[in-house]
Amino acid sequence: MLTALLCLSALVVLLGIHHIRILLDVRYLYRQLGEIGQGSRIELCTHGRQKDILALCTRLNKLRVICSRQTLQYERAQKQLKQNIASLAHDIRTPLTGASGYVQMALECDGGGEGGKCGRYLKIALDRLRELEDMLEELFLFTKLTSEEFAPHLCEIQVLPLLSDCLVGMYHQFEEKGMTPRAEFAEEGLRVLADAEYLRRIFQNLIRNALVHGAQELVIRQIGNCLVFENQLSETGCPDPGQVFERFYKADTARGRGSSGLGLFIVKELAERMGGSVRAEVKDGRFAVTYWLNT
Repeated sequence: MLTALLCLSALVVLLGIHHIRILLDVRYLYRQLGEIGQGSRIELCTHGRQKDILALCTRLNKLRVICSRQTLQYERAQKQLKQNIASLAHDIRTPLTGASGYVQMALECDGGGEGGKCGRYLKIALDRLRELEDMLEELFLFTKLTSEEFAPHLCEIQVLPLLSDCLVGMYHQFEEKGMTPRAEFAEEGLRVLADAEYLRRIFQNLIRNALVHGAQELVIRQIGNCLVFENQLSETGCPDPGQVFERFYKADTARGRGSSGLGLFIVKELAERMGGSVRAEVKDGRFAVTYWLNT
């Protein structure tokens, strides 16, 4: 009987020591986690060699590495965003400065035979101001898209009249670029569910992208429930289809070409918010954007 009691007492003591060691290890881990929470980059460790505690420590270290990596990626993304915003500010400043200069030159013209020159200056100033207006409009729309409150109002819309209106509205841009648009619709009465304002913006951005980066004829084909905007690429740069829908992406690094780098990003966001999707591809020197509409 005495032997049994002694064995039981020894067992209780051993279990008590084991429990105390576990508590000490847990408290030690807790203190280390507190230091990591304050910005320390220490690696978690334990004093004891308990299997379960060591496994917990290993798992926590893996999670710490993952969190650190994600934090670093976030910091890099924030830094890149700041650089992109700085570039965007430069893009906005360039046409504004040019417009101010041309307007000033127009104001300094006298009436003797300078009417034609003044007209050209004012025309250039107007073009620059339109570029600025478009870029600012895209920036404002970009900020709206990042808001959780953004919700397009979907209703049934006939596509061809809206697209035709967009093409007519850009007639002068096509004329200046020496390009011609051509729309091929198998179903002229095609109707889709969309927000008229935002569907117009999608069409305008796709057309403007073709004017800025393309050449020759712009062909817009309707195939079932999708529209394909396609034309020949210009010599200024070849876009990466995998990146064209990213915000602030530009096929060429030259700044101040009247583009914010948000056009196709906005196209993708608006299309998806209205139940559609987009895809880009480059083949045989031609760039095509396919827009699947919500029918």
